[in-house]
Amino acid sequence: MRYVSTRGDAPILDFQAVTLAGLASDGGLYLPEAWPTLSREQIAGLQGLSYVDTAVEVMAPFVEGTLNRQELRDLCMQAYGRFSHAAVTPLVQLDGQHWLLELFHGPTLAFKDVALQFLGLLFERFLSGTDKHLTVVGATSGDTGSAAIDALAGRTGVDVFMLHPKGRVSDVQRRQMTTVLAPNIYNIAIDGSFDDAQALVKAMFNSPDFSGRFNLSAVNSINWARLMAQVVYYFYAAVRLGAPERPVAFSVPTGNFGDVFAGYVAAKMGLPIAKLIVATNVNDILHRALSEGDYSQGTVVPTPSPSMDIQVSSNFERLLFDLGGRDGVALSDQMRGFGSTKAMRLTNAQRAGSEPLFSSDRIDLDDMALAMRWASEDAGQVIDPHTAIALAAARRADVGDVPIVTLATAHPAKFRDAVERSTGARPALPKRIGDLFDREERYDSLPGTFEAVTAYIAERAVPREAG
Repeated sequence: MRYVSTRGDAPILDFQAVTLAGLASDGGLYLPEAWPTLSREQIAGLQGLSYVDTAVEVMAPFVEGTLNRQELRDLCMQAYGRFSHAAVTPLVQLDGQHWLLELFHGPTLAFKDVALQFLGLLFERFLSGTDKHLTVVGATSGDTGSAAIDALAGRTGVDVFMLHPKGRVSDVQRRQMTTVLAPNIYNIAIDGSFDDAQALVKAMFNSPDFSGRFNLSAVNSINWARLMAQVVYYFYAAVRLGAPERPVAFSVPTGNFGDVFAGYVAAKMGLPIAKLIVATNVNDILHRALSEGDYSQGTVVPTPSPSMDIQVSSNFERLLFDLGGRDGVALSDQMRGFGSTKAMRLTNAQRAGSEPLFSSDRIDLDDMALAMRWASEDAGQVIDPHTAIALAAARRADVGDVPIVTLATAHPAKFRDAVERSTGARPALPKRIGDLFDREERYDSLPGTFEAVTAYIAERAVPREAG
């Protein structure tokens, strides 16, 4: 399997190289040169398999030439052995049509664990036996940071510099990052929004003066290996609800378009997905793009669903590339225009290509709260604000009589205040992190400028020539 950049001017890489690289050297994002497919018989054969065995079948084509099936299985066994539920991502029925796919049974109580526990092991494996030292830089709107830090804390050959927007993540999210005191972990609170933090990370990769000094890599969903691991749970859920004999719809709370793009990959691989419902909060650039063709950056509005408070969705570029005939030159021009004007219209081909599979919805605070209350009172399930946004979109979507799976992306205890306001009940932290508020915190606050952040990292990171 070989990987190409969405902007068409970066080296074609194998799976190991693309995992360690993160962002492409031309500023684009990597994705497979061609989509592998599973036949109806192969998809039917997933029925009854464990999550680990499902993961091996789904991911094997993407790692071909780098890992064999036994090596892949060993990594999956280790990654998912830390999850608190034997099913890893269990399904919970809400009513006759609606289901929750619980993705929060990993160590940091969020769906990012599904990918990052696996990615941490890949980093360690690919660096083993070399003198290469990796400098991981990332931006987080809350959950990526804690999941990446848990996965990489104490691992040799890797330092992690994680940027989060100061005051714009929940207390639980922040403490899950800042109470990890491993010597290779550096937490940075910046002035600004998640979009500002994400822009800083991309600027570091795109600065030859800075990136040339360090072996930079990424743990955000710009890293292909992260998205690949998320494709698995679409297959795992769908076959339990009758695929491939019947299609299944998914409602996905999203800001950066990574989780829902994994669903698109599953569909390209042959999984019969009736609809991918892109659920946004009031920061609705993705809803406007898919419903009106208007991909224009607005001002980020802080909400009780901070992981979705995003106005520049990195992974949307991957979809636009695939729908636009995989023309890297044309997409590079399109993204360059967006970078300068903060506005972009989708082409006719991009709009037409998205319509059969995608729908979208914008959920305001009242509808989010109503969905949380309905889940609690009518279905006996306490859900977090992000999941509530996707559930609200699912309940008013028109997809016929197919099952609709809402991705439950975070444990409600990560957003205790918001859950309590809507349901009257304050969810307790699971025992495994019950002492979170008693732990010591450690982080540094910086201005949200390229100069301040790169100077901080340069003082602490291992230079390329030394590693």
